[in-house]
Amino acid sequence: MRRIQEYYRKLGREPTDVELETFAQTWSEHCVHKTFKGIILYDGEEIDGLLKSTVARVTRELSPEWCFSVFEDNAGIVDFEGDYAIAFKVETHNHPSAIEPFGGAATGVGGVIRDVLGVWGEPIANTDVLCFGPLDYPYEKLPEGMRHPRFIFTYVVAGIGSYGNNMGIPTVNGAIFFDESYVGNPLVYCGTVGIVKKSKYKREAKPGDVLLLVGGRTGRDGIHGVTFASSELEEGAEEIFGTAVQIGDPIEEEKIKRAILKVREAELGSAITDLGGGGLSSAIGEQAHRFGCGARVHLERVPLKYENMKPWEIWVSESQERMLLIVPPSNLDRVLEIFADEEVEATAIGELIPERRLEIYYRDEKVAELDVDFLFEGLPRVRRTARWSPPELSEPSFEPGRLGEDLHRILAMPNVASKESVIRTYDHEVKAATVLKPLQGEACDGPGDAAVLKPLRNSWKGIAISNGLNPEYGKIDAYWMAASAIDEAIRNNVAVGGRRIALLDNFCWGNPEKPENLGTLVRAAKACYDIARAYETPFISGKDSLYNESPLGGVTPTLLISALGIVPDVRRTVSMDFKREGSYIYILGETKPELGGSHYYKLKGFLGKSVPKVEPSKAKRTFEALIKAIDAGLVKACHDLSEGGLAVALAEMCFSGNVGAEVELSLVPTSQPMRHDFILFSESNSRFLVEVPPSKAQEFEALMNGVAFAKIGETGGDEVVVTHLGKELLREGIRELKESWQSGVRL
Repeated sequence: MRRIQEYYRKLGREPTDVELETFAQTWSEHCVHKTFKGIILYDGEEIDGLLKSTVARVTRELSPEWCFSVFEDNAGIVDFEGDYAIAFKVETHNHPSAIEPFGGAATGVGGVIRDVLGVWGEPIANTDVLCFGPLDYPYEKLPEGMRHPRFIFTYVVAGIGSYGNNMGIPTVNGAIFFDESYVGNPLVYCGTVGIVKKSKYKREAKPGDVLLLVGGRTGRDGIHGVTFASSELEEGAEEIFGTAVQIGDPIEEEKIKRAILKVREAELGSAITDLGGGGLSSAIGEQAHRFGCGARVHLERVPLKYENMKPWEIWVSESQERMLLIVPPSNLDRVLEIFADEEVEATAIGELIPERRLEIYYRDEKVAELDVDFLFEGLPRVRRTARWSPPELSEPSFEPGRLGEDLHRILAMPNVASKESVIRTYDHEVKAATVLKPLQGEACDGPGDAAVLKPLRNSWKGIAISNGLNPEYGKIDAYWMAASAIDEAIRNNVAVGGRRIALLDNFCWGNPEKPENLGTLVRAAKACYDIARAYETPFISGKDSLYNESPLGGVTPTLLISALGIVPDVRRTVSMDFKREGSYIYILGETKPELGGSHYYKLKGFLGKSVPKVEPSKAKRTFEALIKAIDAGLVKACHDLSEGGLAVALAEMCFSGNVGAEVELSLVPTSQPMRHDFILFSESNSRFLVEVPPSKAQEFEALMNGVAFAKIGETGGDEVVVTHLGKELLREGIRELKESWQSGVRL
């Protein structure tokens, strides 16, 4: 406020309401990322920009030639084949979904689809990761006016399906996680993948070009969305910010998509961006700043939903299904014809100007004049102190119970159990490009590791989409939570045959003004640098959502890592279900006594402190060897070990393929002698179960030279049997295991 005051004192005038609203959205945490770009004092170190010193630094140092556009546009873009590239973006829509779950989630999907359109891309797939409070949360514990997790869960799922299905874009990948910290503040991550033609990627706007607003009309819905997203969800937020939730219209967006792709093909535009957070204010201001010029805008030309909207409301409204195209004057008539053919409104509302200022008019009255450089570079940098100390935790002491019974109970836990009731509400077949679908196996109802798409009609080359999410580990140490999320996203990708992997980060945290929260954020970001740098996997895009707090407290530190890999030939894609009897079962990677934050400990009522860690050098050798084996056609099935460890992965592969298995626990490579239950349920990273035909075993083992691995059993029968030195520890029917897994979560 003092900086703004100084600015207007120098001008010798008072600010207008339009100008103050412009500062409010441009300088919000949501738009400018004050925390990640600020100065942080942590453990005797002064961090000059957490983003550039960690996440962005990875990509800068690796500088892979296949990264086409990173951290500078609506979505990250990587090379694919020839003139084609892949765009990927993941956004969050948390606060709106807490207040109006259907609309909040639907417009989250719509917004991220527009991010891909905003790089001249054609959206081809959606991915969604959702975090809710427990579905059986006691109603009497909810603060007055707060929606129950079951309600939020039901309508978030419906909102996502409604938007994606109506646009004909498949939802192919995702995850659902439940934790009490999400009761008052759910997390809704929405992602979209698209195809970009590099030769049609236009970013060459200049003064004189026309500002063309296309799509839906502007209304009062979505006003103050970014300021709402940059604050805590306090009591009464629904009444205060009710209009901040946008209203979606997927049919309108489908028409916009078709028109934009026609404009792209004809190369009629000089730039494009979506209207998301901050509306016209953000879109026009950012484009003027990007191209080193200014803009003149006439707000009375903007098509409105309602009469008598005030100029500032028009300027900052976040009404959905709107895009901003920048068009050379000579191409304007042809562009208007294209949008008219699709029955989409398109209105010229201004132009770029040489002077570096925003001139905003309403009915011939200048309602704002702002210096572009000051608007985007004048914000004082936030300076905050971060603290972190290890929580006082201990390892539990307990005797193992019946291992088969424990396996059934873990399979039914909400974070492990089948999400088929949700997945079936989404269309994952539309566009006919989904090679490996979210549900796999003999009955197409098993849990896949990653989705594989074949984007081009005349090429067998594909992409693999996966994710990693481990909030339980964040309760122990956010550093290893982030490291594990990266490892999980990569190994899910590798498990289906993906390589040359690019990453996206999405941080969802509580209030960063609290030193303890900021300390965990710093640790997670540092892990992103360390682990991604070691794996040589650049970040290409990301987003942070902070201030995720409600009257019940803040969310547990939650980092979603999304991974985009290349599959050279989709015909060699590997799914996770066992294929036949008589195959050999191998485990790759070393099992350690790392059960802190595990589902086994949670089942027993503990958290623990032995959080799983990552050893990138060993893991890379494992990943590379596995990829060679997949390329050589030696692998029939592959599944990563994650929630529930070896026991859960084995059960999932068996009941998905309708083939039993018998394994010998003493053969599992371990870092030290361990209890039987710990070997079964440890969640150590960088591990896989692999099915190999006996005729290929010798060749497979030769490729595993230098990797911790072992043949631990064979497929066959209709039971999962686990022995140790010949002594039976567990024998459970695969049909009964599947029933437990399918009983946990119902929509």
